[in-house]
Amino acid sequence: MYQGIEFFTATCLNWQPLLQSDSHKQIIIDSLNFLVNDKRIWLYGYVIMPNHIHVIWCKQPEWLNKNVQQHFSKFTAQHLKFSLINNNSADLENYKSTQSDREYQFWERRPHKAALYNRKVLEEKLDYIHNNPVKAGLCNLPEDYLYSSARYYILNDGNDLVKHYMEHI
Repeated sequence: MYQGIEFFTATCLNWQPLLQSDSHKQIIIDSLNFLVNDKRIWLYGYVIMPNHIHVIWCKQPEWLNKNVQQHFSKFTAQHLKFSLINNNSADLENYKSTQSDREYQFWERRPHKAALYNRKVLEEKLDYIHNNPVKAGLCNLPEDYLYSSARYYILNDGNDLVKHYMEHI
């Protein structure tokens, strides 16, 4: 019933606040929008923090054997790099890679990924990600934070990005 639903966390390199700016948060939103509109995933929840993101998603059937998370990470890293270059940001130097396979690295290697096998665990993770900005002092209430799915669930503020997990289970 809950097969394929994943909790995914990507952390910015060395916990740097790469996603502090709204334009960088928008890169994440645009990438999630692409994955939803291209029918690669169903998105059930997310939060974009200044130095990491949490996502609850499920791959759609034709993408089950493909690494959607890797595509997402690579795409967002490229666009974050372009943004830093276009804005002549000195911050780009903070992401110089020590690895020989890339010039820059924006995400920590080995992001956290966990399967969510039942409703209770899924709802715990959803509450956790929605309360993340409150605990970080970015807002007073989860629904006040714009870069999260909390408004969808708490205020029934509809959007085309997030689908209620109960619709697909």
